[in-house]
Amino acid sequence: MYLNIRRYERVDPASLDEIFQLVEDGFVPIISAGPGFSAYYALDLGQGVLASISIFDHQAAAARSNRLSAVWVKENLDTLLPSPPQITAGEVRVHKTRRGEWKAVI
Repeated sequence: MYLNIRRYERVDPASLDEIFQLVEDGFVPIISAGPGFSAYYALDLGQGVLASISIFDHQAAAARSNRLSAVWVKENLDTLLPSPPQITAGEVRVHKTRRGEWKAVI
């Protein structure tokens, strides 16, 4: 299992709803249709900081998602995200989940 974390800073809080809606409508369908996709989360960390967490079955899928994300963000969110993301990626070595209890909150 591989995980990507993308962190965006200096985001105008007034644009948060628009950003999350664009991500839900535009990016989530793209990333979730790819091979090896497991989960995607978009987070408002407060104080103009956003992050996303993407989880994949294998490294190739995680790398593919980073390429897709870079292109999609440039084409759709370039004016709303003033600084490039900080990207952290790697193999998940320990994890535990409770199946069936996840739900999206927008």
